[in-house]
Amino acid sequence: MCEDPMSVVRDVEARRRTVSGEFDGLVAVVTGAGSGIGLATARELAARGAAVACLDLDPSGAAPLLGLTADVTDEPSLRRAVDAVAERLGGVDVLVNNAGIGAQGTVEDNPYEEWWRVLDVNLLGIVRTTRCALPHLRASSHAAIVNTCSIAATAGLPDRAAYSASKGAVLALTLAMAADHVREGIRVNCVNPGTVDTPWVGRLLDAADDPEAERRALAQRQPTGRLVTAEEVAAAIAYLASPRAGGTTGMALAVDGGMQGLRLRPPAPAPVRER
Repeated sequence: MCEDPMSVVRDVEARRRTVSGEFDGLVAVVTGAGSGIGLATARELAARGAAVACLDLDPSGAAPLLGLTADVTDEPSLRRAVDAVAERLGGVDVLVNNAGIGAQGTVEDNPYEEWWRVLDVNLLGIVRTTRCALPHLRASSHAAIVNTCSIAATAGLPDRAAYSASKGAVLALTLAMAADHVREGIRVNCVNPGTVDTPWVGRLLDAADDPEAERRALAQRQPTGRLVTAEEVAAAIAYLASPRAGGTTGMALAVDGGMQGLRLRPPAPAPVRER
């Protein structure tokens, strides 16, 4: 018996409405939400129905979403911001630990002050923000934490020693947090982006001797042949944070254009044309 075509259309439309409002009634906090992946994530969660608070050193770029000034290296400022979100929006259900900084260099290139700074922001920033949010997350029936990690946690990249060390720690921390809080009903996952077209990458390219050649090199090391977009990472974060992913915890989701898992043959050389 053939299914009524109009009923199929209605079912598809109902599923779309469900996805678009899957965060209805939930409150999300996103750090580093002034630009790049954080801003894209805040907008994605809001589009799916969440009330979103954007925490950043300069949250002005997040307007018209709620923006609060906070520094992930300063726990009192974080606590004030997270508590303000809970009071104004009615709790915290989702925490996206996205704030982070980069660093270039081998193990001997970066001064120790830079090593401490990278670890302080990228690793301890997650620790501080999570500590502030946990009392509120424990009160939620759909609590989720998503950490922004990196392909640098699982693949050796040149001239990224300090950054890679910090992101390797984020991956291990994600798994430990997932184990610690699963019985409290709090899911913890992370995303591992490849090279993403963000303002930070743009500044790296601008500082290169040949920005266009450097952009091509970054794009070509990903099997898709292009940089990942911030919106693609945001979609992955939204999936992991969603109540629809309630069976997923302790997961690292790669959004890297196949960089981690694929090993492609070099492209065939172009045929030589005789003149």
